[in-house]
Amino acid sequence: MKNGVSPDNAKVLKIIPLGGLGEIGLNMMVIEYGDDAIIIDAGLMFPEDYMLGIDIVIPDIDYIKQNASHILAVVLTHAHEDHIGALPYLLREVNVPVYGTPFTLGVVRRKLEEQAGLNAFTLNTFHAGELLHIGPFEVDPIRVSHSTVDGVGLAVRTPRGVIVHTGDFKINLSGQESAMTDVNSFARYGEKGVLALLSDSTNVEKRGYTLSDSEVADSLRRIAFDAEGRIVVALFASNVARIQQIVDIAEKKGCKVVFCGRSVELTVKIARELGYLKIPTGMELDIRRINDVAPRRLILITTGSQGEPMSALARMAAGTHKHIKIRKDDTIVFSSKVIPGNEKAIAGIINTIYRLGAKVVYEKTAPVHASGHAYQEELKTMMHLTRPTYFVPIHGEYRHLVHHARLAQSAGIPEENVILAENGHVIIFDDAGVHMGAPVTTGRVLVDGKGVGDVGRSVLKERQMLAEDGLVVVTIVFDEETGVIVYGPEIVSRGFVFWTATGHLLDDAQCVILEVVEEIGMDAPHRTDLIRSKVQKALRQYFNFTIKRRPIIVPVIMEL
Repeated sequence: MKNGVSPDNAKVLKIIPLGGLGEIGLNMMVIEYGDDAIIIDAGLMFPEDYMLGIDIVIPDIDYIKQNASHILAVVLTHAHEDHIGALPYLLREVNVPVYGTPFTLGVVRRKLEEQAGLNAFTLNTFHAGELLHIGPFEVDPIRVSHSTVDGVGLAVRTPRGVIVHTGDFKINLSGQESAMTDVNSFARYGEKGVLALLSDSTNVEKRGYTLSDSEVADSLRRIAFDAEGRIVVALFASNVARIQQIVDIAEKKGCKVVFCGRSVELTVKIARELGYLKIPTGMELDIRRINDVAPRRLILITTGSQGEPMSALARMAAGTHKHIKIRKDDTIVFSSKVIPGNEKAIAGIINTIYRLGAKVVYEKTAPVHASGHAYQEELKTMMHLTRPTYFVPIHGEYRHLVHHARLAQSAGIPEENVILAENGHVIIFDDAGVHMGAPVTTGRVLVDGKGVGDVGRSVLKERQMLAEDGLVVVTIVFDEETGVIVYGPEIVSRGFVFWTATGHLLDDAQCVILEVVEEIGMDAPHRTDLIRSKVQKALRQYFNFTIKRRPIIVPVIMEL
């Protein structure tokens, strides 16, 4: 037996990424053995700038729907949205049990409760080190350190070998043992033989090691004790360990703690119920009583680290928060990384806070955040621990995957054993070794309100045009018997031009419309349809010629 493979086993093992390879977010992967399959994670991503009006983006799960009878379970690595956010949409299509650690399922349970009709699913709790038997798979969850609690990597034992999926991880050797990556368990699998290592690529471009959580705690402690007034810490709501650090600092300084923002309040509630967060009795203060405490004895933990316009911090800075407004003696700490795409929003809120006279501390000015994703040396350590035969970089944009593949080669993994895959690629392990199969359908599904997948490229293009060039609505009513205009042409524009400023433009546009109507005879077949089409074309040409803009033209042509 080599790498745990039975020589007489003829079934094929497949790894099929459906999201997360070639992008940040949408993490979802299928592992198949014969006719049985499990899904690892079901994540979302937040819309990019061009996705106007879109709430979230989820992976295309057509492949899962087509193979629903073969899916045995969903196994979750941790509670971040890019790993669990698409789960409600997946469970509407495939009713299978879900496995996760206590905190992960605590977050999932609340998420499913908020979705109508999603309360009849089986949620199975496991702890790191508890072996899961799911069909032909034995799944061993291995504790990993990340920027939320209760994260695990997965050693998936199959008859063809062990697949190690790191989840999101870093190798943190400081702090409590319960928060450290279990390097010994990964090493034990390396000694026995690992067929393939699937490893997080998010921070592969960064050299060295991640900043330790103890250094962040020291920095936050200095800031807290130097502050003359209130301290407001904005962070990712899921970062329970950071929240605990701040609570511990508050206890040492003799401060009260206030939690602001729905997501922070929800995380604190779940973490306290499960014992992951310990807050001394009497320390938590109701936000309505903040004026009862001296400013120097107050620490607020809030949402808004990414400059979200409706977050608690944004409302404080704008002066619209019901209970809190930023003051000159406040110290505002952004204890989080900047997610790509949020730079302008974060810079905007920082500038606003500075204008109010408060002090601002963020990642570029002090070590107030430690990434939850491994840097290069930690990634190489994971390779040395597991000693895989094959290596597959996961979780990252394509450049991250390429860098990680090269890093693996520099760590001693042969080039031919490094598999650079993307979403939809099918990695097959059989008697001949490893090769790529025919790709499966993947993609992105846009969620807009209650609509799932009903907004496509054409709708996004129209929204982009509306945003850039506006809308012009033309209304004309004809007498059905005579064909004579009885109302209009009336032109209404939105986001295009103002009537008071450029009335001549729309006056001339009316003339263009009347010329089109005159050109089409009263007895022309399908006259209204023809007028509608020609008015749209003529106005498009007219506006493009006169002001080089292309608004959406909506002719409303009726007969009475």
